[in-house]
Amino acid sequence: MKIKKILVSQPQPSSEKSPYYEIAAKHGVEIVFRPFIKVEGLTAKEFRQSKINLADFTAVIFTAKTAVDHFFRLCEETRVSVPDTMRYFCTTEAIALYLQKYIVYRKRKISFGTSGKLDDPQLLAALDKNHKEKFLFPVSDVHKDNLSVLDRHKINYTKAVMYRTVSNDFTPDEPFDYDMLLFFSPSGIASLQKNFPDFGKDGQPVCIGTFGATTAKAVEDAGLRLDLKAPTKEAPSMTAALEQYLDAHKDD
Repeated sequence: MKIKKILVSQPQPSSEKSPYYEIAAKHGVEIVFRPFIKVEGLTAKEFRQSKINLADFTAVIFTAKTAVDHFFRLCEETRVSVPDTMRYFCTTEAIALYLQKYIVYRKRKISFGTSGKLDDPQLLAALDKNHKEKFLFPVSDVHKDNLSVLDRHKINYTKAVMYRTVSNDFTPDEPFDYDMLLFFSPSGIASLQKNFPDFGKDGQPVCIGTFGATTAKAVEDAGLRLDLKAPTKEAPSMTAALEQYLDAHKDD
């Protein structure tokens, strides 16, 4: 099947040097960036139903910039003033630096890891050093963080769902004329089925590519054909896998 138009279910890259643009130019394909899912914050009323009092906490653990945004948003909407003494623990330096959007950056109260994971040795050392703090852990409704490491280190934390992932629905007049769809989460597959319940029932002319084992499994569980799978040893990224696929099928 000749691939002419590809949907990448992620936001459009901010950099013009993205490999996707190079692939589009090299192979003469059109690449459209159109997320199948979007993040939606809980309202203050919804959050209050969790019975979590934001003013009770002395420290916050962040694993995503989105969590930072919704933490400070809900503090404002619930009229909780974040004290200057609040400590912040982030899984990456990028998230730590992002805090400057809301607070004055002070190294003595901001700690971060280097691996992007909760079990990062540098982050765990900081958490252990401040184990007497009362930690809030803002997450989404479908977070994948393994919290057992916090339990093993006897961190006093409370998980707080502050935002959720929902289907980014297609409008009736929005064209769906793609030859390939690239997905990065099981939620994207669920959104595909929600928007197009008959997709794949009469054969599947559209190719599907996935990144990650759980996303690939979601395609298989949905009874759909998986044409491209990343990461692999030969293709550690989605763009590398896409490049290989287009090279292999350029004469189709």
